[in-house]
Amino acid sequence: MKNIVFHLLLALSLISLAACERKQAPDSLDAKTHTVEQEAATPENAIGAPSGRLSGAARPVAYRLDLTLDPRRDSFGGRAAIDVELAEESDTIWLHGKDLRVSNVVALMADDDDMQGTYEEVLDSGVAAIRFAEELPAGMVTLRIDYEADFDRNLAGLFKVEEQGEAYALAKSESIQARKYLPGFDEPGMKATFDIALTVPAGYAAISNGAELERVDAGNGMEKVTFARTRPMSTYLLSLSVGPFDVVERPAIPANEFRDFEIPLRGFARKGRGGDMNYILDITPRMLEVFEQELKRPYPFKKLDIIAAPQWPSGATELSAAITYREQRILVGDNPAPGARLSLVGIHAHELAHMWFGNLVTPPWWDDLWLKEGFATWGTPLALTIMEPEGGHDVNAAVSALSGMVLDSLASTRAIREPITENHDIRNAYDAITYRKSLGVIHMVDQFFGPDIFRPALGRYIARFADGIADSPEFYEIIAKETGTPELTETFRSFVEQKGVPLLEMELRCEPGKASVRMKQSRYRPLGSPIADKGQRWNIPVVVRLADGKEARHLLTEAQSEIPLQAGNCPQWILPNASGSGYYRWTLPPRQWDALLAGFDKLSHTEALAVIDSAFAAFEAGKLKPATLLKVVEVSAQSRNRNVLMQPLNRLARLKTRYFDEDAAARLASMADRLYGQRLTQLAGSADAEDKLLYSQLLAFMAKTAGSESARKLLAEKARAFTGYGVTKDESALPSDLYQPALTVALQDLDAGFLGHLLKVRKEMDNPLFENASANALGTVRNPEQLKQLQALILGEELGSREAFGLIQHALEEPALRDRHWAWVQDNFEAISKKVPGQWRRRMPNFALSFCDKDKLKELQDLFGEYGKLAPGHERALSQAEERIQLCMAQKEQGESLARAIGG
Repeated sequence: MKNIVFHLLLALSLISLAACERKQAPDSLDAKTHTVEQEAATPENAIGAPSGRLSGAARPVAYRLDLTLDPRRDSFGGRAAIDVELAEESDTIWLHGKDLRVSNVVALMADDDDMQGTYEEVLDSGVAAIRFAEELPAGMVTLRIDYEADFDRNLAGLFKVEEQGEAYALAKSESIQARKYLPGFDEPGMKATFDIALTVPAGYAAISNGAELERVDAGNGMEKVTFARTRPMSTYLLSLSVGPFDVVERPAIPANEFRDFEIPLRGFARKGRGGDMNYILDITPRMLEVFEQELKRPYPFKKLDIIAAPQWPSGATELSAAITYREQRILVGDNPAPGARLSLVGIHAHELAHMWFGNLVTPPWWDDLWLKEGFATWGTPLALTIMEPEGGHDVNAAVSALSGMVLDSLASTRAIREPITENHDIRNAYDAITYRKSLGVIHMVDQFFGPDIFRPALGRYIARFADGIADSPEFYEIIAKETGTPELTETFRSFVEQKGVPLLEMELRCEPGKASVRMKQSRYRPLGSPIADKGQRWNIPVVVRLADGKEARHLLTEAQSEIPLQAGNCPQWILPNASGSGYYRWTLPPRQWDALLAGFDKLSHTEALAVIDSAFAAFEAGKLKPATLLKVVEVSAQSRNRNVLMQPLNRLARLKTRYFDEDAAARLASMADRLYGQRLTQLAGSADAEDKLLYSQLLAFMAKTAGSESARKLLAEKARAFTGYGVTKDESALPSDLYQPALTVALQDLDAGFLGHLLKVRKEMDNPLFENASANALGTVRNPEQLKQLQALILGEELGSREAFGLIQHALEEPALRDRHWAWVQDNFEAISKKVPGQWRRRMPNFALSFCDKDKLKELQDLFGEYGKLAPGHERALSQAEERIQLCMAQKEQGESLARAIGG
């Protein structure tokens, strides 16, 4: 454990040292002291440069930033003073800075000596060196750095965006983007306090992590805003936002038993959209209090700002006390559509959970990302279920955890925790393994060992490491100590530190007066998988449910085991994953599958989801007959739960696009009409939120996958009315949950003029949800005469970078023009890479995920062989895309067998 108390005391002792900063920050961005020589990165000046973690020989204790940020300009600048503790004497300090124009570097020391330094960026990842003519002594030193930089135009670092004629500047620092606007120590474990002052255009809102203390006239139409000192925090959590935001003030969240202070609550949205912040602000006080009650720990910060960013590269980022969202996620109006509301409460709960998991207690490096992202993902349904007991949030969480198994079934997957040695590999840890597998594993442990044991220990873990850092071994140690349950920590370790999904081959065995369940564990492997049987073993908390409702519990640590059941009659069926809370898949002998499916209506919703997932997984592994899989679809169609009904359809949709010919597609449409047509009619017009959401999802499936003519006509007419194409415009005709499917069908089924009309409406309508959905829909155009228009749109200024990425993805999923789009992507890869968000370039191999043939696989490999350098960190996504294409080819016969079985 790092000595946090020592560092805090040390920071206080530096107050007098700060007086050594005799020169003030430049009054304007053009003011300069003497120029520092900027050397090009060469092998000579990069010797010793760390390509991953810094050595820790220099550690920040406190930052003082004085910056001028005017989003109407193209650049910004000012001064950063960093109090640094040197472990040993050195003439070089390694730190981070990317594309910064540094004009002066001075080291200020306790003996009132100043030492001039030179600054050099030596690695493309943003590793820089400050060098001095002689060695600095060990101990404390203040680095004073004057610099300028350009606002980024591609949603990274401190970037600038323009919306509705207004300019905004926002900082997106996670994971290693802070170095693009701040010289410093850009690692999660390098926590320090921040004192921040921003000079901004008069009247503009200025937001940071601390509360605003003072705003004074700075002359020339500018104001200087000073913020309160922060708690120790990582650079990736730094918030800087400036612009003509609407500011929505709410009553402070009252003090409570955990907290003796109020929390000021504010919302920020771009000019004219402040009214759309109401919903998220309304739910925030209760949500925050739920986390405090469950963790028995107070909210860690003195205020809470919620920012709707006009553009943002991710859905949201948990910047301390200044949570920032992509506006499409939270500007939903006062009466949001059910899907938009569900998305909002989910993402907001996740980001609030981060205030404890990640912000207050921080992993020291990105290999322990799960300790913040996994626990925030797990905490989301926990809080929402308390707030909305009938909201089905536990079922939504089960869907998420099961979906993590898709990626975890690949040979090329990663463990939740594994080494990250290169900066370019950091963003690859932000995947379904870190979020969804972690959710499933934490939930399994919580349920098996008991919330009354596990959850109180989490609160004590947070208290123990507050304001500091903690890695997985420290987490294991304290959880074992607090719970007194070493089996719990060993279960965590076996799932966190090895990759893959456990598969349990189960069999109910009955003899006169005796019954048992035999089980054998191995790693799940789909047909065609290169996964080798290396005898992997997990500590698996197994709970088997019997037909009479009783349960048999067992912690499986060996390759094989047997659970004796209570003497008596042999149960009619067994469910190998009671409550669906186990992170594993399972198989049964054919007759026992049949018996279980006969009792499907007796299962809980989460249990039903586990059955559906294991059935499809068994089919894809060649261990389940098509007829049995179709029986799973049949029985799930009777469910009243949205997720249970839709999960088989989502899986069938993927199989259809790969393996079904026209005859099979027609049989699928007939089956869908038989199973779901009446339900769709019943759902139409329902006022129930879950019914509305199911109606939207089922209607989209019937139109897009099943090809129902009536469903397509209905959606096309809704899109026509909503956009006013040839009719009077009626914005109430289409709820936001149907934007994308309706616009997709309209683009494909209405006349060619609808494309131009839609592009015109996009310019006129200020609706963030519509903007995103319509961009995705544009990619599904089937008219080859419109190809050039779409491709010009992608590379032009009209589409944002995220929208351009989504358009390309959807274009490459649409069979009609897929090959022509792919040829264009190959020919224009360099230009496309410049358009998409910088942190998304590593994902560009996923453009090819819809392909299922060796020629396209070779083209993908050749493309990244030639242009891979344009997408740093792409190697993992490329290996996963290659494997998925190979699996698709290997499972062709299996997929076609299902196509033949439909309607048979």
